[in-house]
Amino acid sequence: MTPLMRAHELAADWNARFQGAPALDVLRAAYAEFGREITLASSFGPEDTALIDLACQATDRPRVFFLDTGRLHEETYEILNSVRDRYGLNIELFFPESSAVESLVRKKGPFSFYESIENRRECCGIRKVEPLGRALAGARAWITGLRREQSVTRTDVELVEVDETHNHILKLNPLVDWTYEDVVSYHEERRIPMHSLVGKGYPSIGCAPCTRAIQPGEDQRAGRWWWEADDSKECGLHVDESGQITRASGKANS
Repeated sequence: MTPLMRAHELAADWNARFQGAPALDVLRAAYAEFGREITLASSFGPEDTALIDLACQATDRPRVFFLDTGRLHEETYEILNSVRDRYGLNIELFFPESSAVESLVRKKGPFSFYESIENRRECCGIRKVEPLGRALAGARAWITGLRREQSVTRTDVELVEVDETHNHILKLNPLVDWTYEDVVSYHEERRIPMHSLVGKGYPSIGCAPCTRAIQPGEDQRAGRWWWEADDSKECGLHVDESGQITRASGKANS
């Protein structure tokens, strides 16, 4: 059996075993299985701060990493600092390669992402996707705050998936069945820090030039890359080599 086939078999097993299980149970099992070889991706939006709180209940000092794109809101750094202080975490920061950023801005200017989808994806690739590869180097699994309710691109996301882009490691989405109200209620119950932009209409928070507050009735991720007409908007962190958001199945594709 190939490593890819084994990964899909493990994902299928976990999806069957933990269907409908509480997020904390999933995380406890994940840390028991992977130890220090699993890491949690955090942009410090509401899903991610909830996950950090859960992870700190599941294990002692979980690994957490943060992709600093260089274009983030000041409020994002404020919540990062609050979370680090509250939980005593040594958060791993990853930055884009400075030479790639300099080359992009020199050739296309600081706002090339507004000009075309291709340009926006190029910027995301430099500032987010490439650093993610370094953040996941050596990991056997990673944890994200993906939820099915977030957008049309995420309705079929599974609890456990195979990340074929990053050496077939597992990707765990413990909040996959949570609603946005569940996320907010969890913060209130646990009295954990919340990104201050959430209260200003930002349920999903990315880079400052690429995020706006949403209007009543809009999709929770409508404020991301709002100038693009396509509803299938992802930065590249959660898509496979074909550009589709990752999926898990009982066996690897032939």
